[in-house]
Amino acid sequence: MSDFLFSGAKPYKVLRLLLTLPCGHVGYCTVSPVLISGLALLASLSPLLTLAWLWQIKEWRFDRLREHLRYEGCCRQIVGIVRPAVVLVFCAVLLSMPSHSSLWVVGTLALLTGLTCMQLVLRKQHVPVWTHKATTLVGCALIVDALAAWFWSDFGALLVFLPILQAVALTLAWFLFWPVDRLLKTQRMQRATRLREQFPNLTVIGITGSVGKTTVKELLSCILSKKDILCTPAYVNSEMGVANWLLKELSVRKQNPPRILIVEMGAYRKGEIAKLCRIVQPSLGVVTYIGKQHVGLFGSAQALIDTKAELVQAIPEDGMVFLNADNSGCAKLAERAHSPVHLVSTGGHADTEAFDVEETATGIAFRAGDTRFSVPLHGTHNVTNVLLAIAVARALEMKESDIAQELSRYTPPAHTFSVRTERGVTILDDTHNASPASFKAAIAWAKSQPAVHKVLLTSGLIELGTEQDRIHTELGEMSQSTFHRVIFLHPRSGEYFEKGRGEAIEIRTALTQPVERDSLLVCVGRVPEPMIQAVLP
Repeated sequence: MSDFLFSGAKPYKVLRLLLTLPCGHVGYCTVSPVLISGLALLASLSPLLTLAWLWQIKEWRFDRLREHLRYEGCCRQIVGIVRPAVVLVFCAVLLSMPSHSSLWVVGTLALLTGLTCMQLVLRKQHVPVWTHKATTLVGCALIVDALAAWFWSDFGALLVFLPILQAVALTLAWFLFWPVDRLLKTQRMQRATRLREQFPNLTVIGITGSVGKTTVKELLSCILSKKDILCTPAYVNSEMGVANWLLKELSVRKQNPPRILIVEMGAYRKGEIAKLCRIVQPSLGVVTYIGKQHVGLFGSAQALIDTKAELVQAIPEDGMVFLNADNSGCAKLAERAHSPVHLVSTGGHADTEAFDVEETATGIAFRAGDTRFSVPLHGTHNVTNVLLAIAVARALEMKESDIAQELSRYTPPAHTFSVRTERGVTILDDTHNASPASFKAAIAWAKSQPAVHKVLLTSGLIELGTEQDRIHTELGEMSQSTFHRVIFLHPRSGEYFEKGRGEAIEIRTALTQPVERDSLLVCVGRVPEPMIQAVLP
């Protein structure tokens, strides 16, 4: 076998061998092409569902999936390690014993099918949420698989490769469905736009930024809770998500229209915020911060700034734009506004400034004007987010005392720089949507805490493009004197973090030791809750 594999056999010879191996017979029993095709389809189900689940998380966007796979590694994410290894062993054995091809085809497909069944039975299989789109795409991919299995049934050896080709099947299904999906999306967004136009007196607050969007949205929702408001729910900030939400909420409010609409606006490429603005028609716009998050998708920092500027440029002359003057990229957007601009800051001339800022045991406190604000929200980097919410509330004619009172009752959303104590460990949970800025803020916050043992648990950051390695090296340098242990979920960015830190880090495995009681555990990035629980004492 090894002589054949390493004797310089040309790839076309290997392919010719595979194409000339019929299903044939095993002993005296004919191997049914239907049986082999059925096994191939069952064996393909697990990698197909896994990829569909991952792609759905990335909002069925090819650009976001590409960036994720580039960061995580294509093979491991799409088909894992075991399946390619099984197929490689099959090829090696088949090339050494071609006369027993049918036996090895059936055995290999049965083994791969067994892996799929085991994952399903043990509930280890990732499955997409069965929306119409997910059902359609997975169904189309299965049809592609069935056609491939039918055409390859005369060459049973080829069917072994079907489970590791599910990226091709699902991508083909995506491309086939794309024109229909595009048309349906356009019609849906047009319906949402027409419905929004039926509420001419509605005040719409649009909020965008690399980080802080959700925090400002939730702060405003808290401050304005006694007014008649509608606020986009968690994870709804794309043009399609907002359009669907508008159609659902406003269609039942025609006789009792809300006064205020708070819309979080996210984007991954130029033009998407402009499209959102055409749908919701904001009169007040808030830009929280412009950093490096998703720069890998935008292509450049300037493209990211131009995209955030789309909200500023969409605000009419009788509206108002609110900007974070502490962030240079954000402050520059004032030049593009057609409406009055309101700046907030913690360290310079601005329309709304914070003084005497401090981190307390329960959150942050500061003075703005003649009013003292105490907010149950950790991290002094969040002061500008609170200032933006205060400035918008003032523009809506709320009293300072009422704003301060409502903010004192604020509850941070889960997984957004929230602090809790569990099993004797203080946990900073910032796993909703981390960025370089929020990562640095988490390190700075941890440094100020009195805990003796401090541990960082992180997945690293993604979608940073060419800045990926440099930023992780910089974060490693910042963490040098803060954390006693650093645990990465993935080795890719951990390598550069370790380089900057100058000390060894840990890569999370089943053997990773739990943290000590009375420790501080800082969780940043996409860290699943079961992973956090696994490292607690």
